[in-house]
Amino acid sequence: MTDIADLAQQREGQFLAQSLAKQAQKNTATVSNYYCKDCGEVIPQTRREVVQGCTRCVVCQEYAERGFNG
Repeated sequence: MTDIADLAQQREGQFLAQSLAKQAQKNTATVSNYYCKDCGEVIPQTRREVVQGCTRCVVCQEYAERGFNG
């Protein structure tokens, strides 16, 4: 019989596995896009420097991470 602690540990393991899989799929490019691949707006220089290999502006990236990209 499993208790709540066992279930929590199992869910944590699943979450960790999913997070690691997502990280492995991320773009490993070191050159960032100048324009967002979703909305086409210019990606600010600061973002391109800090997040090397970024392909989206901040707003579109937030939407994509929440699963709202269409």
